[in-house]
Amino acid sequence: MTTTLENNKSAQNKSIYDVIISGAGPVGLFLACELALAQCSVLVLEKAENPHSPLKQLPFGIRGLSAPTIEALYRRGLLSELEIHKSLKNPHQNAKQGAQRQVGHFAGIPFHAGDVDTSQWQYRLPGSTETSLISEIEELETLLARRAEILGVEIRRGLAINSFHQTMDGVTVQSGNQSFEGKWLVGCDGARSAVRKAGGFEFAGTEPEFTGYTTKLDIADPEKLNPGRNVTPTGMYLQSQPGYLMIQDFDGGAFHSSEKSITLEHVQEVLRRVSNTDVTISTLHAATTWTDRARQATTYRNGRVLLAGDAAHIHAPLGGQGLNLGLGDAMNMGWKLAATIQNKAPEGLLDSYYAERHPIGAQVLDWSRTQVAIMGTEPHARALYAIIRDLMNTRDGATYFAGRVWGIYTHYNLGGEHPLIGHSVPNFEFEDGATIGELMQDGQGILLDFGKDASLKALADEYSGQIKYVSALAKDQLGLSAVLIRPDGIIAWVSAGAPDYSELKKAAARWFVCNSVVGH
Repeated sequence: MTTTLENNKSAQNKSIYDVIISGAGPVGLFLACELALAQCSVLVLEKAENPHSPLKQLPFGIRGLSAPTIEALYRRGLLSELEIHKSLKNPHQNAKQGAQRQVGHFAGIPFHAGDVDTSQWQYRLPGSTETSLISEIEELETLLARRAEILGVEIRRGLAINSFHQTMDGVTVQSGNQSFEGKWLVGCDGARSAVRKAGGFEFAGTEPEFTGYTTKLDIADPEKLNPGRNVTPTGMYLQSQPGYLMIQDFDGGAFHSSEKSITLEHVQEVLRRVSNTDVTISTLHAATTWTDRARQATTYRNGRVLLAGDAAHIHAPLGGQGLNLGLGDAMNMGWKLAATIQNKAPEGLLDSYYAERHPIGAQVLDWSRTQVAIMGTEPHARALYAIIRDLMNTRDGATYFAGRVWGIYTHYNLGGEHPLIGHSVPNFEFEDGATIGELMQDGQGILLDFGKDASLKALADEYSGQIKYVSALAKDQLGLSAVLIRPDGIIAWVSAGAPDYSELKKAAARWFVCNSVVGH
């Protein structure tokens, strides 16, 4: 006799998804959107039943969005739907205005608007999206979940992945007494990723120096604490706004690793020791811990299993780089995995995900480690802190740090002689007022022709459905005559004069498959 459980399993196994994603955070949801946009069937499994959490409320859930993330959201028509960016468009709107307005920081050292020389970024056009914005995690997740469901993504909450088994053809995922079949599995399930652990990925890196605490609390005697960032012989505490406190306790990450409950008594003990006061916490409303552990998977792919976001790399959340790094992973992987599923991928396309994103992740980990090194309490760290502070107070120094924090310098080494290759496409504005970013919402590549070259159109026609031909004059063409743009907005080829058709064909064949080949 067939049991109900067996009937359920049989019904479930009738559906074989193109991709199963573990984790319904911003990275998993954005990846789901990218895959669904390319007509892939997607199932997202999320272990938490309720997407709402006190730890996603201000300021726990506030993150800074960098230029590549803002561009990605804009290119998919999502930026205008993000309500918080309209009210908090300037991430420091409450700071004093003018040249000394703080627009970012490195290890707590601020850099200011008047010191950043944006003219050094010659390919950022006046119509470009903002270089940085404030975002609320909960709103971003809600927006992405809504878009994913509109695109046909199935999201199931309260289902954690226990195990999985992969073959040459697909992956079977086990969640409790349920199983699901997919052609691919992607772990977007955070720093303690079950997919990474079950998949046998090596997670190499460095151990932490401290346990960080982000808290919402009431203090009976707040006058005993100084405002702002305060470094002491035993740690650091930061009061950025009333009722919220961040603490760094240089305990080697011991408390965070213990996974003990965060009690009022414990936070008070740490705060008293770090601040060297007898301050009293009257109420602890919410608290979370984190560390500066910096680890990265040595590969992002094992057969039909891939990693993205914190599942692939973890580091201290200093400067808010983690969310941006993960969303960049999703933007890079999405179109490549979709093309692979649909047999429209040139050889090695999916492997380029790791080749391009692992170096970016390694840079962010080193960026995080550097901040930790100069935030220490010993004399060597304080000396480094003073020197970096002086450098950041110069025009070139502030411009460099802003460019790194905001992701302006992010690019892939794709070869080619022109400096724009491997960089994000400038947001060209055409004579009719449209922008190139607005034309990328369908997720296709674009061959942008600033003239009317019939040969360019003929080549794009050979890749119809993958490369869209756009012929128009831009208000500022940056001295270019034609540009080949990947679906993720990265420039694959440019021409500054008469197009070299042989080089264009090579570039197109590197990232796309000609229709005559797809047909076979």
